[in-house]
Amino acid sequence: MADRVHVFLEGRVQGVGFRFATYKKASELGLGGWVRDLPDGRVEALFEGPKDALKTMLTWCQKGGPVFARVDNMETSWDTGGSRYRDFSVID
Repeated sequence: MADRVHVFLEGRVQGVGFRFATYKKASELGLGGWVRDLPDGRVEALFEGPKDALKTMLTWCQKGGPVFARVDNMETSWDTGGSRYRDFSVID
């Protein structure tokens, strides 16, 4: 059974490589899920995996991700359930 966290990030998170940096970090941590840009300027992500790895991922996101990004607000919603995603992907 894996933990899952659904995240919405606001700030300077589009046009700064945030999705691809998120992909790289999530893959390093062995997480499944996805990340995508939203039309309103936010980034949405779903991460699945061990709780410790998810907490590490959220800390990375909160600190703004890549160099030119800035996260002003992060909404998270936790859930527990079976793993739906084996890998992590970027959704266009």
